Amino acid sequence: MTTATKSLERRRRQQQEVAMQGSEVKPGRSQTGSVQKHLNVGLVVGGLLMLLTYLAVSLPPHGSTENGKVVCSTAGRSYDLSDTCQADGDVRTNGTALSVTLVPASGSELERREWMITPYSRKLDGIRKVTVTQLQDGAAAVPCTVTHDVPAVLFAIDGYAGNYWHDYSDILVPLFIASRRYHGEVMFLITNIRLHPQWPVKYRAFLRGLSKYDAVDMDGDAQVRCFPRVTVGLRLYKELSIVPELVPGGRLSMADFTRFLRETYALPRAAPVSLARDQEPPHKKPRLLLIHRGHYRRILNEPEIARAAVAAGFEAVVAELRGDAPDAEQARVVNSFDVVLGIHGAGLTNALFLPPGGVLIQVVPYGKMGLIASTAFGWPAADMGLGYFDYDVSVEETSLLEALGPEHPAIKDPDSVHRSGWPKVFELYLAKQDVRINATRFAPTLARALDHLRRSH
Repeated sequence: MTTATKSLERRRRQQQEVAMQGSEVKPGRSQTGSVQKHLNVGLVVGGLLMLLTYLAVSLPPHGSTENGKVVCSTAGRSYDLSDTCQADGDVRTNGTALSVTLVPASGSELERREWMITPYSRKLDGIRKVTVTQLQDGAAAVPCTVTHDVPAVLFAIDGYAGNYWHDYSDILVPLFIASRRYHGEVMFLITNIRLHPQWPVKYRAFLRGLSKYDAVDMDGDAQVRCFPRVTVGLRLYKELSIVPELVPGGRLSMADFTRFLRETYALPRAAPVSLARDQEPPHKKPRLLLIHRGHYRRILNEPEIARAAVAAGFEAVVAELRGDAPDAEQARVVNSFDVVLGIHGAGLTNALFLPPGGVLIQVVPYGKMGLIASTAFGWPAADMGLGYFDYDVSVEETSLLEALGPEHPAIKDPDSVHRSGWPKVFELYLAKQDVRINATRFAPTLARALDHLRRSH
């Protein structure tokens, strides 16, 4: 491997670590690495993703094996956080044992192989693994009790499930990639529902949009089910996004994903309000949603910022989006807006429901949080076809200045906080910080958002 390739992989590893920490996941769960030093945004060059895509396609993943009709890939390379297996043929699942077994056809000669696969898109400790076995002798197979003529995808509601950003980035987008090619003729086998019983309820419409069949709770399934194909685990290559070149069975993009959301949730708007100057009758004002946060990372002067948005030419609404609301209900609310504005946090995931050509404005907390913010929302927004603008909070706008004083390392030397690791970054810059946005300084950001809407038609 060349020095340039090694350097590229190191950068990608840093980006993946940043992304796992970018949307309110609190310290405590073991992760693959931690942020030990501040990541310079200047290191992230425009051609990085193209080079990573080339590497992902041209180099076999660590642990990859193709033998008969089982292909497994275990996380090893810096750009690949996920375990996956695909078994084709006589494939049998056992929920009690949480196992997937390929039974060889009569007369075939296969080597017995076994893999332990994490059925979640990130390598995290504490997630129950699936045993995937390629048998050498079919006589050892447990007989089927139920036979299906459609393929299946087995995945876990685990890890960071329950955090809205991670629900989409870690599970729903990868599930779309794994199953869209089957056009509904696919079954979902889900493990760990018992810890998140409301998750399938919240995302019922989404799951039904991808599968015509009821999902199977694998942890409570006593059947031995037979399938012609089973995919174990979900693959993540880019946070809250899709790399079209890496999609199995055909190219998909984030534009396809957001189109799927509009179809599934019956969202009426596929374009923002027209701001054409010669429009008759005169154009409507574009609608801006300012997301209210009721706990930490609050915008303390929301009414003032809403008035600034009105002065800029928007119809502004301040609203708190309920985390326990059905996803389809929340999607329809957000789709009625042209712009989503909010401070960095999982609520910005709702930008998925904006009409293409809409705008996401992300307020980036103080503390050199730019790369984390871009990874979590900035780059995905561009992939969705949205205009994206960020606003970096200055030291004068953060509540930390008064709370900690100007000489505190969090104020004076953010790099030292990043070097100390993610728990400290989370504690200081996410969990303890509120902001009071300078409306005059913020006005140009609003003007750029309005200009984007004007030019999008």
